[in-house]
Amino acid sequence: MEIGLKHKNKKINLEVEKCNLFEMFRGLMFRRREKAPALLLFDFKKSLRMKIHSWFVFFPFIAIWLDDKNKILEIKKIKSWRFLVFPKKSFCRLIEIPINKRYEKIVGLFCSQSHSLWF
Repeated sequence: MEIGLKHKNKKINLEVEKCNLFEMFRGLMFRRREKAPALLLFDFKKSLRMKIHSWFVFFPFIAIWLDDKNKILEIKKIKSWRFLVFPKKSFCRLIEIPINKRYEKIVGLFCSQSHSLWF
């Protein structure tokens, strides 16, 4: 599934993998950094303000919270083994992007630091 985002006056089209209920619970947990699945899209029926965690995720990842019109509300780099991560606003969608060599170009679109600091 392709999703269009606008970030820093650039239009970005991402090929995401929409998660079913089981995949929403699992996310990136218990996966290897280089074999992590494609960009995961968590699509919720209504707007909510749910916290996420990175327990049992053995590598950092980017979390992008979106509203119902795919407007970016917040972007955060999530480190491994964080208990709770709170978004600032309610959201309808969440995209998780593994920080690895495979997605280096995509991660670079959402960070202002050099790529080497993100790996």
